[in-house]
Amino acid sequence: MQTRFVQEVRAIPLWLLREYLAELGGQTQSDDILHGKEWTARLTQIEDYQIGSLRVGQVRMEITGEADAVAQVQTLLTPKLLRAGG
Repeated sequence: MQTRFVQEVRAIPLWLLREYLAELGGQTQSDDILHGKEWTARLTQIEDYQIGSLRVGQVRMEITGEADAVAQVQTLLTPKLLRAGG
């Protein structure tokens, strides 16, 4: 069964998010697409998140593929996305 997971990731640069996905088995197809076993991730730089004068970069991450594979990527990626102060 195919599924799709979409998340806006804040305060982690696109290059680092791409590296995290590569550590989980993703092979870079282009600057914004990685293919893993039974999953594909598309990364898109989006407008900075802003509160008052504070601006934080954002990346839209969309992972599609087999439900079990997408769930596993989510589970393994979550600790990497938890960062002090954000």
